[in-house]
Amino acid sequence: QVQLVESGGGLVQPGGSLRLSCAASGLIFNNYVMSWYRQAPGKERELVATISNASGGTNYADSVKGRFSISRDNFKNTVYLQMNSLKPEDTAVYYCKAFRRSVMYWGQGTQVTVAS
Repeated sequence: QVQLVESGGGLVQPGGSLRLSCAASGLIFNNYVMSWYRQAPGKERELVATISNASGGTNYADSVKGRFSISRDNFKNTVYLQMNSLKPEDTAVYYCKAFRRSVMYWGQGTQVTVAS
């Protein structure tokens, strides 16, 4: 059974930092492209960042470039999202996704709230 479990969310002040983790089990982790998405209240889920399975190449939404960094540890079966210089508009539930060919898995999400 595939499981993706996010952690690391919470309440942080504007300008602060958080590191999200997504631990995967039940799949061959290094075969999967890993992504972070987020969904704010009343808005559609949006792609935040992606890291490839092979080269480790990354892509980011324009709104987070220069502030967020995605990485993965294929030995720990974990993908991370380092979030710096957080803004109130970053408030959302953050989800990780594993994708390979036509197969995808989602985690349950972790809440990030940026407020003073």
